[in-house]
Amino acid sequence: MNTGKQDTILKMNALGQARRPFAFLIDFDFKKPIVLEWEESQSQLLWQTPKHTNFKEQKPINQPFRWKVLPVYYGRYQKAFDLVQRHIHNGDSYLLNLTMPSGIETNLSLEDIFHQSHAPYKVMLNKKFVCFSPEIFVRIENDEISSYPMKGTIDATLENAASILMNDTKELAEHSTIVDLIRNDISMVADQVQVERFRYLDHIKSNRNELLQMSSKIIGKLQPHYRKNLGDLIAKLLPAGSICGAPKKKTVEIIKAAENYDRGYYSGVFGVFDGKNLDSCVLIRYLEQQNEKLIFKSGGGITFQSDCQSEYEELVKKVYVPLA
Repeated sequence: MNTGKQDTILKMNALGQARRPFAFLIDFDFKKPIVLEWEESQSQLLWQTPKHTNFKEQKPINQPFRWKVLPVYYGRYQKAFDLVQRHIHNGDSYLLNLTMPSGIETNLSLEDIFHQSHAPYKVMLNKKFVCFSPEIFVRIENDEISSYPMKGTIDATLENAASILMNDTKELAEHSTIVDLIRNDISMVADQVQVERFRYLDHIKSNRNELLQMSSKIIGKLQPHYRKNLGDLIAKLLPAGSICGAPKKKTVEIIKAAENYDRGYYSGVFGVFDGKNLDSCVLIRYLEQQNEKLIFKSGGGITFQSDCQSEYEELVKKVYVPLA
């Protein structure tokens, strides 16, 4: 059920305290949050995490897969990019995640794509959108909270791709900024916060290309009674730092002025609480049904070192489906 922000927080608190398993879906603006107990979630929300799922897998579809990307007009992206750069040079933001919608033409339905895609986290809401996310938001296990910000992408087929990405000064600055932001966020809800692992690479295969993506791991210690405040805890961490930027509040204001479209559930978060532990993801790699059209939303981090053409090309490269 859709509820308001405060009602959502209170419901998550109550379910957490009672140790009753539930799933939650929170949009970027926290205007259309959904909280469902596990037994009621299957009727409208299908999902999979590395440890849990609420649906039965379907057999592979034996048919050619057609996937045509209709990228956002470069001039629109450039106009938004230039506005972001002005704010960055004015000192209003030093990292901003700029996103845009691209059209998709395909012979598969959202439901087909949901069942045929492979990702650590998959979500489908009422056949309105599918998400196949590689990015963890936060995990909570044994009173420890961990976050894994993902920032930095390169074509994995390039020669020495890993070395190029790890030695790129712009990507290093961008990743370091997000790690610092997430570390500060986690410090609002936990003690003994530290970066346990700094800059490691994941290899992602898709229907269009292969990517290397850079992540880090940040951990902190929660108080033993944290379950009765699960809703408050998650709310304090939103929106996810990796898909807005820093400083967070001002950067979100700039995002809304520059993007000029509704992100909706894209770049929000999805998660499940199994009665003991919590796992969640950032809603990226996201395909949405809008009337008769399919829209894929994607983006990347902008700093003062960013090049408009390169950032536009990265946005387009991220428009993929992780099919086997």
